[in-house]
Order: sequence, then C-alpha cells, then structure tokens
Amino acid sequence: MGRYWRTLRRFWGTAVAVQLEYQANVLIELVAVAMSLSGSLFLLSLFYGPDQTLGGWSWAQALMVQGLYTVFDGIATTWLRPNLGAIVTHVREGTLDFVLLKPIDSQFWLSLRTLSPAGLPEIGLGLGLLAWGSHQAGVVLSLSSLFTVLVMLLAGGLILYSLWFLIAATSIWFVKTWNATEVLRALLASGRYPLNAYPPALRLLFTLVLPVAFLTTVPAQVLLREAAAPMLLAGLALAVLFFAAARAFWLFALRFYTSASS
Repeated sequence: MGRYWRTLRRFWGTAVAVQLEYQANVLIELVAVAMSLSGSLFLLSLFYGPDQTLGGWSWAQALMVQGLYTVFDGIATTWLRPNLGAIVTHVREGTLDFVLLKPIDSQFWLSLRTLSPAGLPEIGLGLGLLAWGSHQAGVVLSLSSLFTVLVMLLAGGLILYSLWFLIAATSIWFVKTWNATEVLRALLASGRYPLNAYPPALRLLFTLVLPVAFLTTVPAQVLLREAAAPMLLAGLALAVLFFAAARAFWLFALRFYTSASS
C-alpha cells in the first residue's frame, strides 16, 4: 500500500507542476466555470416563481443539489476525463502494452496517472453553492451529518468512476467509445435537478440503473435530515457493486486484448 501511495504522490505532483506552468489557464477556467454555473442557475430559476417548488424542493434546497452536481462535474474534469479518456488512446496506439508491463496494477495506473487542476475551481464553486444553499435552507450541521454526507459523496464518486471506467474498458473491443461517454455525461446531467422533479419511471432509472440520485439528491437529503437509512445503505451497496463490476469487467476485457507487438 505504501508503494502505491508514493507512486500516487509522484503522479499528481508531476501533473500539478506541469499545469502550474500555465497559471493563466486557471483564471480562464474559473471564468468559464462561473459563466457555465450562472447559465445552469438561470435555467433552474425558470422552474420557480412565487411560492413554487420543484418536486417539493424549495429554491434553496435545489441550490444544494446544483452545488453537489457542480462538485461532481469538477471531479470528472479533474480526475476522470484526463485519465479514463486516455484509455482509448492507449488501446489505439498500442501503448497499453507498456502499462501492462509495469510492476503496478494496470487499473490503478490508468485511473490515477494524472489530474487536471482546471477542474478545481468548479469543485470550489460547487462547494460554495452547496454551503450557501444549505444556509438558506436552514440546515443545522452536526458531526454525524457531515460524516454521513462525506461517506455518501465518496460512494457517489465511486459510482461515477465505475460507470465511466466500464465504458472506457469497452475500448478493448470498440476503439471509439467517445459517443458512449458523451451519452453517459448527458444522462448524469440529470443529477442537477432533485430526483422528485422526474416522473416515477425516471426516478427508478436514476436510483437503481443509473444511480444519479446518490450523487446529488441523497447527499442533499442527508443534510436536510430527510434521507432514510435504507436509502443510505442502498447507496453504499451500489457503490461497492459497481466498483466490483468495473474491476471484474476490466480483468475480463484484458483476456481479449491483443498486444500491439503480437
């Protein structure tokens, strides 16, 4: 475990050092993210009027959900896209051979090789929006609620990673998986709105099949003290299940990988 931790520090230390050579990009990214978030808030405001709610969620509560979505989108920009998006390139160019020959787990290397600090401003804005929405909604924080939210955020991140990695792993057979990734991103965008805003069929889809609810709505419900214990346990179980599926599928896919040197 210590060897993996030292390797991770080298990976990310190098990535941050490279990105800091272009400091102007951070400011540009911050402006772009702020404009994008402003557009999202404008669209959300269209659902609200005097004494109106969205699926029973007030404006302040919906801001909490939007903030959580922004955090996860920033995580995707910082971690998932630069790493998992490169798997297709490794397969197409044959450089996956070198990854498999390294004395380190290939999934670990492919998943954590680099990061993009460009997504950090988005994470910061998302946390700020979450804090503001929570304050406006009258949320009273406690250590237990904060711990539960942290656990649910980790579970949501694991679910998001597993879904993305499952699609990326199919590049062993289908080299071009960009379209599938874009479809996943479009579906995940549904998490910017409270789950109760959708019809019952879509609620079931976003809870069990594509569990977007556990990324945004459920953590917000935890802060609002509205989340039931079975829902929390279901989120943890789904996170473990999806990660195990991603791991098993990767090992299965490698059996069909044809080395570029063969």
